[in-house]
Amino acid sequence: VQLVESGGGLVQPGGSLRLSCAASGFAFSSSTMSWARQVPGKELEWLCGIYGDGITYYADTVKGRFTISRDNAKNTVYLQMNSLKPEDTAVYYCRRDASSADEVFWGQGTQVTVSS
Repeated sequence: VQLVESGGGLVQPGGSLRLSCAASGFAFSSSTMSWARQVPGKELEWLCGIYGDGITYYADTVKGRFTISRDNAKNTVYLQMNSLKPEDTAVYYCRRDASSADEVFWGQGTQVTVSS
């Protein structure tokens, strides 16, 4: 099982980034996928999720600015982030959700820094 995030980097406030998470080793198309982020010294913050059928759900903190999507043909989930703020600076992780803890998988994370 592998989840590999990419697309992070440095962006100015108000800018946009699109993160990607390429998945392999499990039944991606039927899996619920999520994005979360973590600032050093703070708790992990769940951001959004998407069911295998494409239904999405968001935390209030990112609703209207972030969009999660997926391409089941490419086994990839995306996070489009718009109107970025300095407080969005964090390491962003994708996650394969599951009812059983031993079937939950995490990527290695990608750093997003929002700064002028």
